[in-house]
Amino acid sequence: MRPLSELATALAERTVSARELIEHCLARIADPCGEGARTFLRRFAAGARAHADAVDQLRAAGARLPPLAGIPVSVKDLFDIAGEVTTAGSVVLAAEPPAARDARCVERLRAAGLIVIGRTNMTELAYSGLGINPHFGTPLNPHQRVRGRIPGGSSSGAAVSVTDGMAAAALGTDTGGSCRIPAALCGLVGFKPTAQRVPRDGVLALSTTLDSVGPLAPTVACCALIDAVLSGEEPRVPDAFPLRGARLLALSSYALEGLEPYVADCYERALGALSGAGALIASAPLPELARLPEINAKGGFSAAESYARYGALVRARRAQFDPRVVMRIEKGAEQSAADYLELVRARAELIVRIAGRTAAFDAVVMPTAPCVAPLLADLASEEAYLRMNGLVLRNPAIANFLDRCAISIPVHRAGEAPVGLTLMGEHAGDARLLALARGAESVLSAGIVVV
Repeated sequence: MRPLSELATALAERTVSARELIEHCLARIADPCGEGARTFLRRFAAGARAHADAVDQLRAAGARLPPLAGIPVSVKDLFDIAGEVTTAGSVVLAAEPPAARDARCVERLRAAGLIVIGRTNMTELAYSGLGINPHFGTPLNPHQRVRGRIPGGSSSGAAVSVTDGMAAAALGTDTGGSCRIPAALCGLVGFKPTAQRVPRDGVLALSTTLDSVGPLAPTVACCALIDAVLSGEEPRVPDAFPLRGARLLALSSYALEGLEPYVADCYERALGALSGAGALIASAPLPELARLPEINAKGGFSAAESYARYGALVRARRAQFDPRVVMRIEKGAEQSAADYLELVRARAELIVRIAGRTAAFDAVVMPTAPCVAPLLADLASEEAYLRMNGLVLRNPAIANFLDRCAISIPVHRAGEAPVGLTLMGEHAGDARLLALARGAESVLSAGIVVV
């Protein structure tokens, strides 16, 4: 699938129709040799075709349409869609009443003319960075698919829907990296905005403190266009921030622990390319980050807030949940009110401390994940699952805890295992970060293809 701006131009010039795009996506989803059955929990074929036909008819009649009208998008199974049950990748929630209206983000996508083609699979209740779902199957990573690598999560189906041409872009959520991890492991761009910028009405919460809503797409420009729609702005692509003189802080510890040699090589090559383009890169450890494991030792905000939301369901129907998700929710029962208040205090203190250290920089840079996508078969044991889950969440979760924006950009070479580079901006510095990411992407993307 081509970038959104190219699709928008083709639609406006009527060299392709919205119906043709929809039929292409539906064919990809239905391909028995593909990942459609594991990627989509629900597809809206009839509604998507009707919407596409309406767009094509209006365009043929000369109507002035929004620039993205007719482009197909997928929506993670965490967002309310009118008349549908929002199951969050869980069989337990299937008996819940259907949504009375679309989530505000979905309303905004539709208002911008984008066509929702279906609901994508995910980690149950969004509580893991690996993307494994025992109820509906796990969509396989496009890289070495025959070997069965995980897609990353929790927005697993979102990523695969884009890599496999089942949608032009995907709507996901990000509580500790759930947009950026699957983007990095599958070779896409994933953007986590400052949480308050995008409304979460009609989105099932994992952590009301950490949740944010963001896109996964082929390019930074694509993510910027979708982000603008989600935040209620006019869709536009920001001008690329010039790299010459850009000040980047490369983390030298914590985020580099346990780095696979191949990922380390990709990371160093990316830093070298950015430096060669004129970026001024300083290396520093941000030692305060070493406190995060201790601060979150009792499960952090996600455990406490998910237990408040799902604790009664877990107690009543525990056997029907993914046991690896349940064990993390149940950690919330270990937290007292005093523990939670201390967590709030520690977060506020860390935000202030690190803001002082990074204020002189345009972005903080680190590997998105310290590893390439592991094989699904290697994560069968509880020990292996928990170790890998903690590893892939460690770096992306920094931005959520600090209430900042962050983006992951592919930095691997064509044909190699996907690797993502994270640029983390300041709180509410989303526009500047997206502009900087465009500049970085132009340097880093040479030879990169979705595999």
